[in-house]
Amino acid sequence: MTEKEKCMAGMLYDCHSPEFIAAKARASEWCARYNATPYSRRNERRKMLEELFGAVGTNVSVGDHFTCDFGTNIYIGSNVSINLNCTFIDCNRITIGNDVLIAPCVHLTTATHPVELSERLTPDWNPESGAYRWRTYAKPITIGNGCWIGANVVVLSGVTIGDGTVIGAGSVVTKDIPSNVVAVGNPCRVIREINR
Repeated sequence: MTEKEKCMAGMLYDCHSPEFIAAKARASEWCARYNATPYSRRNERRKMLEELFGAVGTNVSVGDHFTCDFGTNIYIGSNVSINLNCTFIDCNRITIGNDVLIAPCVHLTTATHPVELSERLTPDWNPESGAYRWRTYAKPITIGNGCWIGANVVVLSGVTIGDGTVIGAGSVVTKDIPSNVVAVGNPCRVIREINR
C-alpha cells in the first residue's frame, strides 16, 4: 500500500512521505492566498475553494484565517457557513453536510497518534533520516445535515455527528453524537433531544 492508502484506511502511515510534504506545501500556499483575498472578492474566493477542496456545494462561505492540512480531503455540501479562524486537519476525509453552521475557532482534526509511548515512537528513529519521530494515523470526521457547531469546538478523529445536532461552544467531541440532540462539554455529552 502507498502511504496515502494507509492513511485513508486508518492505518499508521508516514506523514512525512514526499507525497504528503508536497500536498501540505500546496495547501499552505493556498491558505496564504485565500486568507489574503478580501472578503469582497467572493467570486474569486469561491473559485479557490473549488480549486482545492474535494467537493464544495452551492452557497458556501469559508471565513478568514482558515487553515487546512491538505484541503483535498474536505467535502462540503450546500448552504454551509464556516466562520473565522477555523482549522481542518484533513489527513483523512472531512465530510460536512448541507445547511451547516460552523462557528469561529472550530478545529476538526482527523489525525491522531497511538496512546502507548512505545507505539507512538517510530522504531529505530534517526533525526538525520528525515523520518517523522511520531507514528500517526487518521480517521474520517462526518458532520451531518443541519448541524450547528459552536465556537471553539474541537472534533477529534473518527467522530460522526448526526443530522440536526447542536454542539455547544467549547466542547471537545471525542465520540459519535446522535442526530437531533444538543451536546456539550469536555468530553462532549448529550444533554437533551431537539424536537423535530
